[in-house]
Amino acid sequence: MTKAELIDAVAKGCKEDVSKKAVEVIVDCAFETIGKSIKKEKRFAFPGFGVFTVKSRKARIGVNPRTKEKIKIKASKTVGFKPAPTLKSGL
Repeated sequence: MTKAELIDAVAKGCKEDVSKKAVEVIVDCAFETIGKSIKKEKRFAFPGFGVFTVKSRKARIGVNPRTKEKIKIKASKTVGFKPAPTLKSGL
């Protein structure tokens, strides 16, 4: 699903008549707030959906597929997602 498809689905799913522009502003604000929460608190939980957490990746040695040369990959952080049992059972 793309952002545009999400906005269309939310606009159609609202019981009251809401413009797509208003839904877009709300969706953008919601995702921005979720991103800030993950950065600040290292975690965001939405009951019935799942939990986003910050995960650390260790530094490691990788291989350049073209040259087969070994390269160092720096340690980094990424966002992980663990689905809630109710979401997972519905898949």
